[in-house]
Amino acid sequence: MSPLRTLRDRARAARHHIVLPEGTDPRVAEAAGHAVAEGLARITLLAPTGTDAPDGVTLRDPETADTDAMIDAYCEARARRHPTREQAAEAVRDPLTHAALMIRSGAADGTIGGAVATTSDTVRAALQMIGTAPDAPLVSSFFLMVLPDTHPTRPGTPLIFADCGLVIDPDAQQLAAIARQSAASAQALLGTAARVALLSFSTKGSAHHMAVNKVTDALDLLSDAPFDVDGELQFDAAFDPDIGASKAPGSDVAGRANVLIFPDLDAGNIGYKIAQRIGGATAIGPVLQGLDRPANDLSRGCTAEDILDMIAVTSAQIDARKTAP
Repeated sequence: MSPLRTLRDRARAARHHIVLPEGTDPRVAEAAGHAVAEGLARITLLAPTGTDAPDGVTLRDPETADTDAMIDAYCEARARRHPTREQAAEAVRDPLTHAALMIRSGAADGTIGGAVATTSDTVRAALQMIGTAPDAPLVSSFFLMVLPDTHPTRPGTPLIFADCGLVIDPDAQQLAAIARQSAASAQALLGTAARVALLSFSTKGSAHHMAVNKVTDALDLLSDAPFDVDGELQFDAAFDPDIGASKAPGSDVAGRANVLIFPDLDAGNIGYKIAQRIGGATAIGPVLQGLDRPANDLSRGCTAEDILDMIAVTSAQIDARKTAP
């Protein structure tokens, strides 16, 4: 069964409460209606009073909804900045901020924005209102990439690509942290053991450069990881079994990787878009990891179908959070 179909089936079983802050966008409204009709989630759409909401979708106007409670929540979230209540009242009218405060306060389980807003605005609202999880050294992102059914060697295979949307130039410690977060995300979304490849332009010493050293230093920091991890590996060595056996004999990851960690945002962002636009892979993301509660971003070029898939991914993150020890 398709991994995206499996995620949607899991979402139907849970029916978590998801907030979509960009309710005036036609793609978002369409996705909200389909999500409720298909039983994927309970949906609240943020939009001005009087907006036509699809059947079964709750409409909430951030200009007027629970103003005092939202102001209190904002003042708590931004206590170090000492906002006035007037400043808070203005801030909570912003749909991204309002949605994130709903998640912070437990009024909903997860939120998804970015169909209209930029990644920086979407992530900023999540970081400021929800914050980083207590055990997370950073917030990073990944794309869930699903190869087309026509792929010659790995048809329909799901892969995690990270970080393709957030951390620009991670150092070795950050790279190791992204690998740990992405391995946990693979387990939560795909229900399979992570096989993590730390990517580079070098495989096992074939080139020498400080950029390669960063990757091998990250591997050293993962020596106690509870998942298979190897590096430095070129993409072909990580992905193709024959090339992996040739370039990295004896590796438990080479040729079998399902989590691909790029050395910087240049490589990650370019890589996922090549896989999507030339390779025909479905790209869902950027999915945020390391937040205290689930909040996710969308590409501004997303379709209603992409939003439905992100609802399913967010639902899986909510499940993982609720079942975490």
